Amino acid sequence: MTRLSPDATIAALNEAIAAMAEPNQPSVLFQALEKTMGAAIGHKLFTVAVYRGDASAERVYSNNPTAYPVGGRKAMQDTPWGKHVIHGRKPYLGRTRADIRWAFYDHELIESLGLGSVINLPVQYDGALLGVINMLHEEGYYQESDLAIGAPFAALLAATFIRLQNN
Repeated sequence: MTRLSPDATIAALNEAIAAMAEPNQPSVLFQALEKTMGAAIGHKLFTVAVYRGDASAERVYSNNPTAYPVGGRKAMQDTPWGKHVIHGRKPYLGRTRADIRWAFYDHELIESLGLGSVINLPVQYDGALLGVINMLHEEGYYQESDLAIGAPFAALLAATFIRLQNN
């Protein structure tokens, strides 16, 4: 598990920040986050979902559109995971396949892709949960420190999610 040094992580974060100024948003920012968070933390599956008024999460970016297409929705509000991430507004770290099974009703699909650990990073602004970044990797890959590394990357999406929610 190779992770970037703190200086290299800051450089990756600055690269993502620079992408915010580029035209063709939000896809340019989503692609930059996939790349920079992949370098800083690592992932095999990377998706971004915005919360809609009906309490569902709509996928707005996926690096695996065959398994997890853009536009797909998950209603996670009334699940234990939803209580933790949506209501509690806390990131979720699942290190094992058992953690995946606990959190997600589509765990069979997740496991069929060889994935067994997850990080969900909430995007928040002004007391509201706007969406989430989802990163999955093989079992045992993620560690607690990855949540702190990912938090500033997730914060970059607040303005984008506000804009998407208003469209």
